[in-house]
Amino acid sequence: MTTFDLDELETELEELRREMNEPDFWDDPERAKAKSKLANRKEERIERFEGLTEELEEIEVLYDLAEEEENQSELEDIEARIGRLEERMDTFQVKLYMDGDFDDKNCYLGINAGAGGTDAQDWAGMLLRMYTRWIERKDFSYQSLGVSEGEEAGIKSATLDVEGEWAYGYLKAEAGVHRLVRISPFDSAGRRHTSFASVNVTPQFEDDVEVELDKNNLRIDTYRASGAGGQHVNVTDSAVRITHEPTGLMATCQNERSQHKNRETAMKMLKSRLFQLKMEKRAEKIDEIQGDLKDIEWGSQIRSYVLHPYQKIKDHRTEIEIGDTESVLDGGIDPFIQAYLKQK
Repeated sequence: MTTFDLDELETELEELRREMNEPDFWDDPERAKAKSKLANRKEERIERFEGLTEELEEIEVLYDLAEEEENQSELEDIEARIGRLEERMDTFQVKLYMDGDFDDKNCYLGINAGAGGTDAQDWAGMLLRMYTRWIERKDFSYQSLGVSEGEEAGIKSATLDVEGEWAYGYLKAEAGVHRLVRISPFDSAGRRHTSFASVNVTPQFEDDVEVELDKNNLRIDTYRASGAGGQHVNVTDSAVRITHEPTGLMATCQNERSQHKNRETAMKMLKSRLFQLKMEKRAEKIDEIQGDLKDIEWGSQIRSYVLHPYQKIKDHRTEIEIGDTESVLDGGIDPFIQAYLKQK
């Protein structure tokens, strides 16, 4: 269970500031940068905690006065204010769980259709819409780095560049296989179908991350960009796909008109993914991780979205269930994210 110890946090911040004031602090720029970043994070948490405490104390005083005067209108206003404070406190609490090395970074969000043919591609398109709606709700920003359209509907794959406060810390909860059960709109017999799509989330690292890349291990393909982007994009081989053959990791970009810029973005994305594998050490062998990512099928899902014969969305890691499927598919995924972060 995560706890908040203000005294301990203030002591740690004071020690960091003492180190930062040492004359040789910047002799090691990387270490100094990390220490400064940690100090800023601790300072921000203290300020947010103090702001919430002040708000709560003010509400308590106003409530006592309104109750004493039997001012019903004021009591209703205070009740609404309490609701807003609770939301801020929930957000603050969730951020306490985001203590990973990469949680405060922007991220790449990838979606890939799995087993299920046209239904799976349509499902991947629905997930793309769900995440872009969530990003907009958070006041984050995103840029499409490439979308491979489905033959009949939806998408085969898509990659978004997501920027926002703690973007990776939130979205890492969504990485895994997502399963949809519904009456297929593409089945003339009106039968129920099960579709799968995978979501992968990678934190974005600085351009100077230490990743050794042997050019002999890279396969670089160029191809004609698809989808929106103007006439120039659609008639030239500006899109770039870079594959790291030893691991099978792949990065693509097609949003720029310049092949050179697409290559730069794809290379940065590939380095971030390789660096993530190196730093997190999630498995002894990289191919074990890639094997897990490729199993977009039965038994591997983290969450099920059932639209028929009943409506319910269930996260299999936290057992959280929500019956309002329309709200979730419109971007209301915070309950799932919060439950995952608390459990972790």
